[in-house]
Amino acid sequence: MGRVVLLLALGAAQFAWPSAASGVDCCLDKSALRGIDAAIVQSPAFEDGHPDMRLRRLGTEARAAGRLEHARSFFRRAGRFGDKLSQAAYAEMLWEGEGGEADPVLGYIWMDLAAERGAPMFLALRERYWEALDARQREQVLDQGRAVYAEYGDEVALPRLARVMRRVANNVTGSRTGWVGTLEVYLGQDADGASDALVRGDRFFADRYWDPDAYRQWQDDLLLTPNPRGRVNLGELEQVEDESR
Repeated sequence: MGRVVLLLALGAAQFAWPSAASGVDCCLDKSALRGIDAAIVQSPAFEDGHPDMRLRRLGTEARAAGRLEHARSFFRRAGRFGDKLSQAAYAEMLWEGEGGEADPVLGYIWMDLAAERGAPMFLALRERYWEALDARQREQVLDQGRAVYAEYGDEVALPRLARVMRRVANNVTGSRTGWVGTLEVYLGQDADGASDALVRGDRFFADRYWDPDAYRQWQDDLLLTPNPRGRVNLGELEQVEDESR
């Protein structure tokens, strides 16, 4: 099974999907990366208002360093803000038993959640996971899935993210209208001493970075999601005959 190792290297503005079966080109719409301002999206100032990307980065770094329990935690927390990449990474870790015991039922539920907006790669993995479950596990999916969606589904996760984005933007601009005027934003300095600069407010607060709908569209475009407003719900229980009889 190909692994969904989720590395968003924002400095290089690209995803790395080390999967021989699929490769990066079938999973990523590179045109959606055109014009990305790496200095902004890497900055502490940006991450303050985007806990999804901050926690995804921390999860990716923890996973690469072999701190798998921490990676699980970061990806799950990023999933509370609707980050589909992190939800898929958490699903994979549950499925494979990375950073803890394997849990195929929760692994499927989280991959179903990652595929909620129709990203083709996550849909394919979700179906592969479903085929590997037995009848009892499929029943457990239906029993447990609703509670996961109630906490992590887009219906609650995206408004949660939007509230953080708006609060941070309002604090930075001092305006509830979103007007930035002649504002300049200090990006802050990261651990490597980068992004220590001032940028114009209209550049920092570009719609695709701070407007919740435009931001979600940008994230979905990166994953070749055909319908960002679509939903994928848990299906009805199917009766599966026991072929061992």
